[in-house]
Amino acid sequence: MGTMFWVFEWLALLFVMVIGAGLAAGVAMFFVDRMQTADAVRRNYPVIGRFRGLFTELGEFFRQYFFAMDREEMPFNRAQRDWVYRAGSGKGNTVAFGSTRNLNIPGTPIFMNAVFPPLDDQYAQTAPMTIGPQTRTPFVAPSLFNISGMSYGAISKPAVRALSRGAAKAGIWMNTGEGGISPYHLEGGCDIVFQIGTAKFGVRDAEGRLSDDKLREVAAHPEVKMFEIKLSQGAKPGKGGILPAAKISEEVAAIRGVPMGKDAISPNRHREVDDFDDLLDLIGHIREVTGKPVGFKTCIGSADPWFAFFQRILERGEDSAPDFITIDGGEGGTGAAPMPLIDLVGLPLREALIRIVDL
Repeated sequence: MGTMFWVFEWLALLFVMVIGAGLAAGVAMFFVDRMQTADAVRRNYPVIGRFRGLFTELGEFFRQYFFAMDREEMPFNRAQRDWVYRAGSGKGNTVAFGSTRNLNIPGTPIFMNAVFPPLDDQYAQTAPMTIGPQTRTPFVAPSLFNISGMSYGAISKPAVRALSRGAAKAGIWMNTGEGGISPYHLEGGCDIVFQIGTAKFGVRDAEGRLSDDKLREVAAHPEVKMFEIKLSQGAKPGKGGILPAAKISEEVAAIRGVPMGKDAISPNRHREVDDFDDLLDLIGHIREVTGKPVGFKTCIGSADPWFAFFQRILERGEDSAPDFITIDGGEGGTGAAPMPLIDLVGLPLREALIRIVDL
């Protein structure tokens, strides 16, 4: 009996100590919050204002798993993600019941079904497309669907490896993004499009200028099929970038060709490209050095400048034309960009393609 009394006494004491410590911590946080000037919410609402940050962090979790409807989220909603997860895990890509998508919204794309669809043995194979037939090493592209640019560093080593191996299995190409070509891009043996950003990562000399020797080194990889000059990105057209020195490891420095201990700056455009003639000259130069097809990637703001671009190609001759053009929609993603650029600048892909195709 005495032992039980002793245990209860200690439990009561522990309870009082915990409550006391909590009250003391609350009082301390109250004075800290009232004295600090960095956070107006905490200053005006001491202690309880601290929960705002917690609830903000948890809000995304609760919206995604408890409150958001299957078709509400952007850019990929829960129904789309679940479909991909099931297909990727080998559980099949079929669903039951009818569509949960609202098909009555004007502008909703609908595929027209055939009255008498072809049988399984009557489907035509997708014809390969030859890109850059006039180059020394044309590329015969077997697929219409490919992997767009995502730099190593923006995505991890396992991600690059997985994409490279998956692209090889699917028979599609993979774009390196502007961060240069890493060994992990090459591991899978897939076709690769090397992207040249404004900082010339991976193909730059010590001064940051385009290096013909580095271009030849990259082109020597049999996996590298084409080169893409990045003019602008859909998520942040007209905006450059910065890779902080703290994030530049020895491996990243070697891949991108930048020094350790200094921020790596990407200008908002190529310094040597002031007009369309400069762009066509750069395309021709890279094509001559590498012997492989060369094109460019851009986000569309208006069709008017591009009408002048195609007119200039006609004046200079078809041989000056790029081998391909990549249109990036304003809804595209990025590692980091100001929200006004993401939300308000650049045409969505659906609008941009219509304007360019009609030129």
